[in-house]
Amino acid sequence: MESTTICAIATGQGGAIGIIRISGPNAITYTDKIFRPSRKGKSLADANPFTLTYGQIVDTEEKTIDDVLISVFHAPHSYTGENAIEISCHNSPYILQQIMHQLIDVGCQLAAPGEYTQRAFLNGKMDLSQAEAVADVIASTTASAHRLAINQLRNGFSKDFKLLRDKLLKISSLMELELDFSDHEELEFADRSELINLLHDIENKISKLADSFHYGNAIKKGIPVAIIGETNVGKSTLLNTLLGEEKAIVSDIQGTTRDIIEDTFNINGYLFRFIDTAGIRDTDNTIEKIGIERTYKKMTEASIILWIVDAAEILKSKSLPILKKLEEYNNILLVCNKYDLVEKSEKNILNSILAESKYAHICISAKDGSNIEQLKQMLLSLANIHPVDDNEYTVTNIRQYNSLKSALQCAERTEDGLKNNLPTDLVSEDLRECLQHLGEIIGTVTSADILHNIFSHFCVGK
Repeated sequence: MESTTICAIATGQGGAIGIIRISGPNAITYTDKIFRPSRKGKSLADANPFTLTYGQIVDTEEKTIDDVLISVFHAPHSYTGENAIEISCHNSPYILQQIMHQLIDVGCQLAAPGEYTQRAFLNGKMDLSQAEAVADVIASTTASAHRLAINQLRNGFSKDFKLLRDKLLKISSLMELELDFSDHEELEFADRSELINLLHDIENKISKLADSFHYGNAIKKGIPVAIIGETNVGKSTLLNTLLGEEKAIVSDIQGTTRDIIEDTFNINGYLFRFIDTAGIRDTDNTIEKIGIERTYKKMTEASIILWIVDAAEILKSKSLPILKKLEEYNNILLVCNKYDLVEKSEKNILNSILAESKYAHICISAKDGSNIEQLKQMLLSLANIHPVDDNEYTVTNIRQYNSLKSALQCAERTEDGLKNNLPTDLVSEDLRECLQHLGEIIGTVTSADILHNIFSHFCVGK
């Protein structure tokens, strides 16, 4: 079935220039119908690829809609692998819509979300993991998330995985051939030792990539930091200070925060996701109890726990408060708040009490911002993150992660089967399943439902 020709606005509102993308077998022909080049007699069909042509887009009455520049791309040397056109015009919503109307009138169809990148995948311009990286590049909000997405887009692990999968496929084919000669049990076409070595290699690579998901997902979505403590110790004030806005309600009334409040903040190019939780205390209030239960749940999900304590309360009791379940966690930074209210003569006493705890600690004032910058640096240190190398690949995609885990389980079962001399048909079944999951990662094995789910989350025009 012949591919349709699609069009979409590729730029958002704001800025001086708007771009409309056209892709498909008739991209050049359709655009020629509404374009009048400034050099008479020179149509887009005659233009050399990768060139710009100046002229006007006109309506059905030959009235000029806008002066434009047309970029011409010939298949297969375009983003989608098809004939493609990009129209650069003034970024007026009216002008963009008028040009779109003209393109649709001559035969173009509106592009669906992600359809350009889906066509690039289907036409072999990129594999599925690279296609998913396109969305990550667009969505990246920090330098680290951008670098991870760029690394994946530039091939990531695709090349290595394709090579390993090809080798595995060759051995699998030989094992399938053995099944065709099952009457001759002595025949063995596939070298078992070679297969075991190959499986070792695959298992090592898969394990390394799967283990990177926790780190990669944190970089992409933000390193989760739970702000916990008793009521009225300044948790919400600290969140507001870190974010630079009044995100959480601050009040002297105990139990003000009863639900989870989340927001993100960029520290030195890394995204942190701060989670303000309900104050922990004994209460008979049903709603507040639910909030406290959610606090403990968020503690299990957090990479870092900021345990906020009140300096005055510590000096009064001469000890740290005891919070139920806190001893279960190691990723804790003790933050002594309201340090600005401590008398100079009492600061040494306070520091001695804090030093007796097993946790890293810092004294701050969330209200006036004292030592907030030092707190940020401690968060960077506790997150144990490192600069993303240009050649490093880290998994940030849950679909890829699930396929990696499934492929690893199948590879391990295949190896166990070989070592235990299981029948060839059973080993082959595990091997086929391993190949299936490896193929899902890079898109050599996929389905229409999976593709729709992936590309439907892209923006229109990409």
